[in-house]
Amino acid sequence: MTDAQRPNSTPPSTPRMPPPPPPGRMAGAPSTPDMGQMTQQISSPPAPNTSATRVNPTPATAGNSSLSGMNTAVVKPPPMPSAPPAGHRPAAPPPPQAGRSKASPGQPTLEQLVKEAYDKGFSDVHLGVAEIPRFRNRGEIETTDYPVTDSDTFFSWMQEILSDAEIQRFKDTLDFDGATQYEFARVRINIFDSLYGPSMVMRLIPLKILTIEQLNLPQVFKELCHYHKGLILVTGPTGSGKSTTMAAMIDYMNKEMPRHIVTIEDPIEFVHKSQKALIKQREVGIHTLKFDAALKASLREDPDVILIGEMRDKETVNTALKAAQTGHLVIGTLHTNSAVKTIERILGLFEPEQQDPMRLAIAESLVAVVSQGLCRTTDGKRAAFHDILINTDAIRDYIRKGDLDEVEALIPRCTFDGMCTMNQALYKLYEAGRITEETALEMSPKTNEMAQILRGRV
Repeated sequence: MTDAQRPNSTPPSTPRMPPPPPPGRMAGAPSTPDMGQMTQQISSPPAPNTSATRVNPTPATAGNSSLSGMNTAVVKPPPMPSAPPAGHRPAAPPPPQAGRSKASPGQPTLEQLVKEAYDKGFSDVHLGVAEIPRFRNRGEIETTDYPVTDSDTFFSWMQEILSDAEIQRFKDTLDFDGATQYEFARVRINIFDSLYGPSMVMRLIPLKILTIEQLNLPQVFKELCHYHKGLILVTGPTGSGKSTTMAAMIDYMNKEMPRHIVTIEDPIEFVHKSQKALIKQREVGIHTLKFDAALKASLREDPDVILIGEMRDKETVNTALKAAQTGHLVIGTLHTNSAVKTIERILGLFEPEQQDPMRLAIAESLVAVVSQGLCRTTDGKRAAFHDILINTDAIRDYIRKGDLDEVEALIPRCTFDGMCTMNQALYKLYEAGRITEETALEMSPKTNEMAQILRGRV
């Protein structure tokens, strides 16, 4: 800038600016002096230029004339002043990189997250890269105040619960199922890969097994435990409490009956210690390779009761029916929403020409089907409601003939045998004041029928 261009309002004592920039500089961009030179000029009279310090000014950012925006290249910078000049504002730190956690890896630890969920009575912990940790509270997902999880933090959590070989197995297959145990709870683990990176879901399993009375289950559950042979199916969607119900039944047998109980699970959830009964628990992937192979082997292990964590295919179902026909009590699970649909699901696993003999096998082997759901209660907890089918003589005849519609119509009229529908169970909870009318309608599989029951029309 030349003297002719300098505004008249500039005080005479203002130091002269360095010579104009060399060719190639941004047109119109003002040149700025070095910070140390500017300080020296303010505190003392101007001094002639020396060869000790050469300043090669560079253009400031367009539109920004503040001192914090200056960018100077100094060959030999002068010593920095002990205090910044008046009016100087230090540059703001750069914003954190998007999607990265402000917490150091592993803070909080995985054990701290699980302990918090356990103390608050939550059922699941949801973790994932680029996501905020979340908990499941009585069926609903709740967010937390923790920062977004980055990859380093997630893998530090994995190292808390998995061995190096298990971590490598996850990297190779992108899926992992397992379980771990803390002092306060046992945890079922599923790790999987997703769009933004690996994720983890942890299901909390209490170390203390609740009894049938503590779960407020109907008396018919105890009666089912006294059968010596046959097939009992406990069904329902994921998270409906099937494992908790079966654990209560096994615990009742363990305390009351001198039996040999073999469980085949993936993974082992509730851990039982032999009392009056002898209990052997096997985990698929660790103690055996397949459900079907472990089930066939269990027939040679002198069992009285065989618990199958999940009946996934027709081979497992077929072996379970044979075990029930040869004098064993078999307890298994399926993911179905009602008792009658459970029978339809089993038959649907087989070819049409195989369904008639399978229908006869089910009619002869079946003891009961219990389909279960969970609903939120008015006291801040959850309660189970059931669709219970007991294989009486009349039910057996209908199954043998394939008249499943008649079976469904007969269940609500046989409450004296311990049977009930989900609507009847929900209405009983509503009458006891444990659930609201809205909850009963929301959880009902037949909403119109539930509405009529609530209005006293059924």
